[in-house]
Amino acid sequence: MLIGGESVQARSGKTFTRANPLDGSIATTAPAAAVEDAKAAVDAAAAAFKGWSQFGPGERRAMLMKAAHALEARGAEFAAAMAAETGASAPWAGFNVHLGAQMLLEAASLTTQISGEVIPSDTPGSLAMALRQPAGVVVGIAPWNAPVILGVRAIAVPLACGNTVVFKGSEVCPATHGLIVQALQEAGLPQGVVNFVTNAPQDAPAIVEAMIAHPSVKRVNFTGSTHVGRIIAGICAKYLKASVLELGGKAPFLVLDDADIDAAVSGAAFGAFANSGQICMSTERIIVDEQIADEFVKKLAEKARSLPLGDPRKGPTVLGSVVDMSTVHRCNELIDDALSKGAKLVCGGKSQDTLMPATLLDHVTREMRIYSEETFGPVKAIVRVHGEEAAITCANDNEFGLSSAVFTRDTARGLRVAKQIESGICHVNGPTVHDEAQMPFGGVKGSGWGRFGGRAGIEAFSELRWVTLQTTERHYPF
Repeated sequence: MLIGGESVQARSGKTFTRANPLDGSIATTAPAAAVEDAKAAVDAAAAAFKGWSQFGPGERRAMLMKAAHALEARGAEFAAAMAAETGASAPWAGFNVHLGAQMLLEAASLTTQISGEVIPSDTPGSLAMALRQPAGVVVGIAPWNAPVILGVRAIAVPLACGNTVVFKGSEVCPATHGLIVQALQEAGLPQGVVNFVTNAPQDAPAIVEAMIAHPSVKRVNFTGSTHVGRIIAGICAKYLKASVLELGGKAPFLVLDDADIDAAVSGAAFGAFANSGQICMSTERIIVDEQIADEFVKKLAEKARSLPLGDPRKGPTVLGSVVDMSTVHRCNELIDDALSKGAKLVCGGKSQDTLMPATLLDHVTREMRIYSEETFGPVKAIVRVHGEEAAITCANDNEFGLSSAVFTRDTARGLRVAKQIESGICHVNGPTVHDEAQMPFGGVKGSGWGRFGGRAGIEAFSELRWVTLQTTERHYPF
């Protein structure tokens, strides 16, 4: 762990292990922090805040740029750590490192974009300003599935805004998250500006609440499941702490009757099976107009069957291991449920280990669990509908609202449909899985609130203050 610039173990000396999902070998042994360690990390961040918040934008920018280069230089280490801890493929690890570096560079560019405005005042001689200032200590909590992207996202813009950070690494990938912190340290950040704690799974609830409750913590950002997000939202409400939550998804992928079928097949395959479907934006429900469904499903199945599946530690692959057997059991249950209620297995099928094939279930209906439940694996539902309105209704018929996609040759139609889909993100003629550092990223409904990225990130991680300067004598009524 890193607390106050020092590399430390847990005060108790306790550790926990993370096993490789394929063979059960120990991938990582990491410190198991207790509440006192977490509080010490927040104290260190609070002590560093006064100095870091006074750094000029150029100084912060230079360090974030150095961190981006240091992160990219560790590409091979990230790939090895991700394969060992989460079973991720090399292409997915490479994309994580690339986008993580881009996020640091984007954050560097934002240091001179933290601006305010002068607002006309009805009080004579009053110069009224809206100013953005650093908020204080930010707690960042990131998951395992896109560990570099989401880990950097929890840290970079808060730092650019002049905040200090306590980063709680995932119990599933502590070594991967630790490499991010090492890259930041190489960039020369002052002691205590970034702090890093790891914990055993059973200790997470107490540690998270202790950090959120700490008086110095002013912002909390969390990426993870909707279930845990609701808990964190409740804790933040209890202590009146502002939060940004990016939670679960059930991204709909609409293929309208005039779509370019080949383009839609490519977009659907990428969105559905990148990182074995373990992405918050993953295509989860493929909604296709019945007029073109037969041709589309045939071509998508051919594409899915062609995707290489294997142990990412032994060579290139598209589909690596899923994160654990609980994913396998959940997806197998969803397959059984769907088949028992009339769905048709097009390709793939149930698995006995974490090397799960690309699986498609056609003729899925609302009565089947997979229609509404997030699979977070390479098992995808195809729903056939009649017409545009039915496609929109189906897309909105779930509790989530993160990403979505619409395929049509008529771009005006695509934009019209996109505006009616209840999601924070929608791509017309593009996949549901798409991220850029400068974009406002986040969802609605059960997918959370707030936005990461670009100027939206500045709004999330700075304090907006109204400050006036009286330049003339002021008249008072008494």
